[in-house]
Amino acid sequence: MNKIIDKEYFSDLVVKLVLEAPYIAKSRKAGHFVIVRVGERGERIPLTIAEADLEKGTITIIVQKVGVSSIKLCNLEVGDNIHDVVGPLGHPTHIEKLGTILAAGGGVGVAPLLPIVEAYKNAGNKVISVLAARQKDLIILEEQIRLHSDEVIIMTDDGSYGKKGLITEGMEEVIKREKIDEVVTVGPAIMMKYVALLTKKYKLPTVASLNTIMVDGTGMCGACRVSVGGKTKFVCVDGPEFDAHEVDFDEMMMRLASYTDEESAAYDRFINKYKKA
Repeated sequence: MNKIIDKEYFSDLVVKLVLEAPYIAKSRKAGHFVIVRVGERGERIPLTIAEADLEKGTITIIVQKVGVSSIKLCNLEVGDNIHDVVGPLGHPTHIEKLGTILAAGGGVGVAPLLPIVEAYKNAGNKVISVLAARQKDLIILEEQIRLHSDEVIIMTDDGSYGKKGLITEGMEEVIKREKIDEVVTVGPAIMMKYVALLTKKYKLPTVASLNTIMVDGTGMCGACRVSVGGKTKFVCVDGPEFDAHEVDFDEMMMRLASYTDEESAAYDRFINKYKKA
């Protein structure tokens, strides 16, 4: 079991958890993720390792309340134990000195983007980060991103913070004035789709970190499969990062919606049980 060492609310729906996991902290690299189970019969939730502290033997994950399992995880407090945390999983980000990196993160996608930004900056690159969310209180880890970026642009749908507009608008502003050597994007599938369309127009190499449904995390179940360049890939073992211009985002979004009815029914049962308690 893994003990929760620290907990912080970024908003009513987004929670930062620091977990005791010394072996994972030691092996983790930018781009790696873990799979978490709250209880013995709990759902397996893939979450990117946002930060790791070798000295303390801890890893940091960012969780958004979207369904029963994520709500249960967010409801745990400091001192509570998570049943199991498996990782690090997936391939780490390929980091090298390229020149100027444009990093685009949306919503809780900023959490997995943080270690990637840090690694690119430490490799000697210039890093320009564009962060986006629906509104101000949904922008997370801004201070940490700024520590490892030469410039940060904030975009909000409602204009409550930074500039009003979509992430692609902030990105295009940068693309028109800078020579970009690589783009990396993490966020909702629909956001990454339009980021890919934008960067394809400008012929910019683009890497997307995908957030598909996962079960075992070892490539056995096939739940996380995506089409990349017309071939079937498994995000858990082949990814989570792929050439964004090759990803079939429409198919990916369709698969992400596969269990919407079941998730809604489970949520209703959970809420009704909670109200009766």
